Amino acid sequence: MIYLGADHAGFYLKEELKKYLKELGYDYEDLGNREMDPEDDYSDFAIKVANKTFKTDSLGILICATGSGMSIAANKIKGIRASVVWNDFTALQAREHNNANIICLAGKVLDTETSKNIIRLWLEAEFTGEDRHVRRIEKIKELEK
Repeated sequence: MIYLGADHAGFYLKEELKKYLKELGYDYEDLGNREMDPEDDYSDFAIKVANKTFKTDSLGILICATGSGMSIAANKIKGIRASVVWNDFTALQAREHNNANIICLAGKVLDTETSKNIIRLWLEAEFTGEDRHVRRIEKIKELEK
């Protein structure tokens, strides 16, 4: 399951990415916003997606203007490793090295085709499990205690 969330700056990109996830055969749940609301707050959707992602050991995609606000908010939730990604390299690194369970996209910066490619690469990639990456993630987990 992939959980999706976006504020007004990412709303239209999220709607396009839902179609793409369906084409790829992925199940998803849209946790909002479900309508364009210029007054909504990115943190509301980041928290919803992060909580569901952690509780169900799933994946999440968050979209705001830059991805940064979503990432900051989502990373406050225990067990979340949310990474802002903007190209193929950062998408692969987020999964292969950081085992990111949420990616955050910049709705005001990335076009739809670039976002689709980022998502496909991230979903297809796997955590390498190399000792150095496991060690680093364990150190991050210690901060949550």
